[in-house]
Amino acid sequence: VQLQASGGGLVQPGGSLRLSCAAHGRISTIGGLGRHRLAPGNKRELVARITSSGIATYEDSVKGRFTVSRDDATNTAYLQMNSLKPEDSGVYVCRGNVNAMEYWGNGTLVTVSS
Repeated sequence: VQLQASGGGLVQPGGSLRLSCAAHGRISTIGGLGRHRLAPGNKRELVARITSSGIATYEDSVKGRFTVSRDDATNTAYLQMNSLKPEDSGVYVCRGNVNAMEYWGNGTLVTVSS
């Protein structure tokens, strides 16, 4: 099983980006899918997560601006990021519960700058 992240890039403040995280491999079940942002000290801070039943949770600073969704037909989670701020910049890493195991995917760089 692999989680493959895509999306990201450079955007001006106030702009939008959409990140994707797709699970590939022999998949029986997919639970929660989410995105974490790398922080100093090798920490991974939760940004947004969506459960298998569609319940979404968000880090406080992104509430009302980011929306997490999932497409179970393609085993993909999406993070729509609107009204981006410079402090949203960073590396966003996929995380997913697949076949009752936790997996981390690659990260994608988001840079919010004028």
